[in-house]
Amino acid sequence: MANRNLAKVAAVVGVGQTDYRGDWARVRAGEKPRDSVGYAADAFKVALADSGLQKSDIDGLIVGPTTAYDRMGEVLGLDVKWGGQGDAMLSVIQAVMAINAGLCETVACVYGNNQRSAAVNYGGDNAAGGGNFLSYVYHAPWGFTSQGALYAMMFRRYMEESGLTSAELAEVSVAQRLHSSITPHALMQKRITVEDYLASNFVCEPLHLYDYCLVNDGGVAFIITTSDRAKTMGGRAVPIHGVGRHDLNSGATSMIPRLTNFYLPAQQAVAAQVFDMAGVGPEDMDCLQIYDSFSCHIPLALEGYGYCKVGEAGKFMRETGISVEKGLPVNTAGGHLSESYMQGWAHQVEAVRQVRGECGARQVPDCKFAHYSSDVAGKAVSIIYGK
Repeated sequence: MANRNLAKVAAVVGVGQTDYRGDWARVRAGEKPRDSVGYAADAFKVALADSGLQKSDIDGLIVGPTTAYDRMGEVLGLDVKWGGQGDAMLSVIQAVMAINAGLCETVACVYGNNQRSAAVNYGGDNAAGGGNFLSYVYHAPWGFTSQGALYAMMFRRYMEESGLTSAELAEVSVAQRLHSSITPHALMQKRITVEDYLASNFVCEPLHLYDYCLVNDGGVAFIITTSDRAKTMGGRAVPIHGVGRHDLNSGATSMIPRLTNFYLPAQQAVAAQVFDMAGVGPEDMDCLQIYDSFSCHIPLALEGYGYCKVGEAGKFMRETGISVEKGLPVNTAGGHLSESYMQGWAHQVEAVRQVRGECGARQVPDCKFAHYSSDVAGKAVSIIYGK
């Protein structure tokens, strides 16, 4: 029997983000920027206006892990029935579950990050998250103080086992630069070629400069409400058709899940959950939005969620394609590599806008379903947005 308990229980009715390019320019000019709460508040204003709701309609609040829940509620002026903290993926699942349980009706999910202006260091002897992310703690004595080093070692093994080449991995960066070049708010506006990619410096071999995400300030927000209420709000609501999660905790602190099987069992388990709940399959997806702190997330997700055979992601990206011009579009606004690094939050705004048909030059024709995927630190999560 299909597991559809949460299918279309709730819908996204408002999305918003800050002016990434303006935020970037102000930080580079040395102007006093917003803090994380300020960026989140700016994005919330945009999302609320996009929804057409009033602030008094919001009775649930989830904030990203970069801000304090109490302070965010205070700044936004929200006294809610239910709330808490969550990352980009789990905030949506929490909101859907809370709505389904009757704990609240309309949830604002808000995130802000001043990582660029605050000079947050994601590597080195004072790497951010040392007390929160176990990989930093357990592997620092061996020099693995950044996620880039961990993913480089993981993907080197994948390349040796699958035969994927650097030129094939380049397809990720090239496609996402194509997308960001036709996305007005994206930070990276210049297209690159496979040759540009191969000529770029290694940061941690086999990962080149273009394989790494951006580090910038900004904020994102979206508003989720009941399906019944969404139906009264016009045709711009985007139902959440399915959600799924599966964790690989055994051996996680010694990197076993990512080094030996590249998250594949978790992704396959989540694929079964999320597609079953939504009543669709990979062949029904019109675009993918894949968490991409590093480019290598994309080939692994293509295999894990059944878009190509295991071990054939390189061939798929080279022959079928992953851009709006050829094949299955992935990260249609540019992703973390080229649009903005909002730790997975902006991908969902793009998914909603694609289903709404609001994306201009990068719009996927007749987009009915958008699949959002994240696989980070041993846990795989998926959400399917659709008509």
